[in-house]
Amino acid sequence: MKPSTAMPKILVIQVAALGQSLVERFAADFARLGLHFGGLTPPLPAVTCTAQAVFRTGLAPAQTGIAGNGRFDRTTCKADFWNQSARLVQGPRIWDEFRARGGTVGVMFWQQSLGEAADLIVSPAPIHKHHGGMIQSLYTVPATLEATLTTRVGRAFNLMHYWGPLASAKAGDWICQATAAVLADADRRPDLLLTYVPNLDYVLQKHGPDSPKVAREVGKLIDQLGLLLKAARAAGYTTLVWGDYAIEPAQRVVFPNRALHAAGLFAARTVRGRLYPDLYRSRAFAMVDHQVAEVYVPEAADIEATRRVLAALPGVASVEPGAGGEFGDLRIVAEPGAWLAYPWWETPRQAPDYASHVDIHNKPGYDPAELFWGFPPPSVSQNPLRVKGTHGRTDHPACYAWSDQPEPTALSLPELASQLRARLA
Repeated sequence: MKPSTAMPKILVIQVAALGQSLVERFAADFARLGLHFGGLTPPLPAVTCTAQAVFRTGLAPAQTGIAGNGRFDRTTCKADFWNQSARLVQGPRIWDEFRARGGTVGVMFWQQSLGEAADLIVSPAPIHKHHGGMIQSLYTVPATLEATLTTRVGRAFNLMHYWGPLASAKAGDWICQATAAVLADADRRPDLLLTYVPNLDYVLQKHGPDSPKVAREVGKLIDQLGLLLKAARAAGYTTLVWGDYAIEPAQRVVFPNRALHAAGLFAARTVRGRLYPDLYRSRAFAMVDHQVAEVYVPEAADIEATRRVLAALPGVASVEPGAGGEFGDLRIVAEPGAWLAYPWWETPRQAPDYASHVDIHNKPGYDPAELFWGFPPPSVSQNPLRVKGTHGRTDHPACYAWSDQPEPTALSLPELASQLRARLA
């Protein structure tokens, strides 16, 4: 794959949790990058998969079909978080015409990128062994790229650093070094390259945006972005840096499924003393995702009862009609400082076996407590009160910066996508 000499060369860096207030708080640090940041309004919900789908299509969330980091299949009655298929993202890509003219596109570590209309793809894709355990692996296009990047970075990518109690800047270091290696390869680098830096998100969720630990992680992020900007300049690329959401302090936990279970709307079955969800018989189920939840109510006759139960919960700001389809029949938005946890059980003994593990696919809701160790290790915490940062609302803007734009104006995410589309034209 050779880049076209006549095409624009653009590096897009999506930084998880890059909020405008955080950039302003550490203005002196970010000034070292030589970038000028403008405000960026995220979509609702302000979560990773929704934001990335909006950016790559320029469409509203309802048009992309991505309601959040998870989806609920009404036919199979199964919740499915972090599904990597690009076909879930509906709508044309902002780079389709660019590729049709001969431009090349690469996507590194974006969600839902497997099968994407791109010339280069890198994504975590571990093999989960039948009797437990995991084989770490990357899904790459071309297939030989994993071995190439492992050699150039000097070590294999470690998924344990990407999520879970061991999540750290080591994941972002590897991704940034691999991205820089792609940019340095004149025969392989795509004209448009999208990459992702995750690690700021970890410290902000674990310790909160006001923690003194944040300064150290910002310093690491500055080093990572500096590496990428230097590599982009050397290869003749313009760079766009943007954040998907801002994180606010987490002060209250809300349990919508626990309330629905108590009201007889959420069904569960007891197996060996543990309480497992029965979504086949449930009259209402809240698929929680940080500060927003899509609520699925199979029968219209149960919608009002469900709405009343949820609206009465302290910490719930609104319960509105949902969009239906891939989205819910109702949508919960938490109050500022509150977030929505997935448990439906009341005591630790009732918890399903997967509650004490990093199990992003079986849990029918996002679980940030997976960032903490439980007891005994290697179990993870089941205490949501340990989580100190959250996101999903749109009160707090994220931000963006072009390497060649000294005075950026405030934009919405679809508007930023339109800017990129125009530059690719």
